[in-house]
Amino acid sequence: MEAILEVEHLEKKYGDLIAVNSISFKVNKGEIFGFLGPNGAGKTTTIKMMSGLLKPDKGNVIINGENKLKSIGVCPQNIVVWENLTCHEQLVFMGQMYNIPAAEAKKRSKELLEALGLSDKKDKLAKTLSGGMLRRLNIALALIHSPVIVFLDEPQAGLDPQSRVLVRDYIRSIKHTTTVILSTHDMEEAEKLSDRVCIIDKGNILALGTTEALKKANHSDTPFKSLEDVFINMTGRSLRE
Repeated sequence: MEAILEVEHLEKKYGDLIAVNSISFKVNKGEIFGFLGPNGAGKTTTIKMMSGLLKPDKGNVIINGENKLKSIGVCPQNIVVWENLTCHEQLVFMGQMYNIPAAEAKKRSKELLEALGLSDKKDKLAKTLSGGMLRRLNIALALIHSPVIVFLDEPQAGLDPQSRVLVRDYIRSIKHTTTVILSTHDMEEAEKLSDRVCIIDKGNILALGTTEALKKANHSDTPFKSLEDVFINMTGRSLRE
């Protein structure tokens, strides 16, 4: 497998707190990579460093074999849209921010709106959309420039079952052109979508592999039944802030 993203000894401290403790891993081209951890595990800090939103104290993030960040899309957990622009307008606007010619941005906007079930909302202001529609629009905004890698943080939060299936199928469909790094607390969705998962807690990587391999990596003769069982076994049952 060809690595498209390499994390080398990444570290971040906040005072005496080690948020990310010199972690290293690779993400392969065309992979859906589940990046999982409880609240306060260092997951969000790592994603911010990988996506160029936060400078690491030590270590490197290498994308496409280059020690610089480019061709990245980010869909944050908190919905970020322009409320007084239509769905089509803000996708075209975002495309032009990436220096995509207007005609190409309009074509790409049409494709994304259709793929994410928003064609009939093309000319609706964002402020008139439901939460689930805004979530799907947020995903479209992260993909307008056809990034090499997209970071999706809780992309299915607040979606009804039908929208959840649509988004899941769409994420699978873009694997051949866009590597996906998926962060979610929904272990069932992570298990259904991820080719491999990485579990992080207290700034350290606890496990990395396919869900089937992690379920079998039990010290007893009986494999874990689900990724959630693996996750709880590794990170504990204590509530997190």
